Amino acid sequence: MPLAPNPHAMAMLIRKLESIASLSDEQRQAIERLPLRTHTLAARQDIVRDGDKPGHCCLILDGWACRYKLLGDGRRQIFSFHIPGDVPDLQSLHIHTMDHSLATMTKATVALIPHESLHELTLRHPDLGTLFWRETLIDAAIFREWMVGLGRRSAFEHMAHLFCELYLTLQAVGLAENYRCRLPIAQLDLGDALGLTSVHVNRVLRDMRGRALITLRSQTLVIEAWEELVRIAQFDPTYLNLERRAAA
Repeated sequence: MPLAPNPHAMAMLIRKLESIASLSDEQRQAIERLPLRTHTLAARQDIVRDGDKPGHCCLILDGWACRYKLLGDGRRQIFSFHIPGDVPDLQSLHIHTMDHSLATMTKATVALIPHESLHELTLRHPDLGTLFWRETLIDAAIFREWMVGLGRRSAFEHMAHLFCELYLTLQAVGLAENYRCRLPIAQLDLGDALGLTSVHVNRVLRDMRGRALITLRSQTLVIEAWEELVRIAQFDPTYLNLERRAAA
């Protein structure tokens, strides 16, 4: 498929960027003119691998993805989950060799945007370059929260914090409302993100259901007691820097 602008696909990126800042009409139009190539991938398929030197960035249009690192014995650590509108490998614009992998978690449609086009965009529109930098700083803030979770929160607190974070990020791009959202994350994936075994993940989920905090059925998460979940997780959404937030 040849490279070509796709305003509908770019609407996903615009929606994500507008969750953290305001865009002018000129900026939206510049983003819409970016050339891209779309691909549909099966679940659990690598998009870019550790050690690759990609010439493009990947925009998630549909489905979910994750960033991860494999140890020599096959153990996996997931660093982050990604939803439509995310550009998980934006750092590849400036760090040319990937030090981790990016893979689909579900069937997904992705848009590949050439680095050259993104560099040209940020040169012509420095404010957009600043906004991409802001996005990478927020990404780093999320990493810091995950580090605190892995190192200092209990398994229950850590999972509660993750659910709060995912709900707000999905809500900010119009993919969640009324404390209900799609959550196509297997218990194995939750374990690899939280540093827990599948058995431990199952126990924590059972405890959350038993305390009437959540229901999780058919890949749909319903937060039944938002304020209590926030209290348990000691969740402060400031680090997400969202323009749109759920009512507490």
